[in-house]
Amino acid sequence: MTKQTPADEVTAIVAADLRAELARQRRTAADLAHALDVTPHTVGRRLNGDVPFSMYELVLATRWLGIDLTDLVSRATQRAAA
Repeated sequence: MTKQTPADEVTAIVAADLRAELARQRRTAADLAHALDVTPHTVGRRLNGDVPFSMYELVLATRWLGIDLTDLVSRATQRAAA
């Protein structure tokens, strides 16, 4: 089993936080895919933490969700370091 790097942990935490925010807002991964202009498969891989969101995708996603990108990344980084 491969040990996760800090970047992998941040990726997983960001994905989990975005999934949680989608649920809070009762939005779907398909809705997010539409907002990002990508396929549902692409969003699914990102929301599962298999592939990191690009910075551009994070900017679009957080704007669309009405959440602060800096807070999202900062919280994820702090949690990964703990």
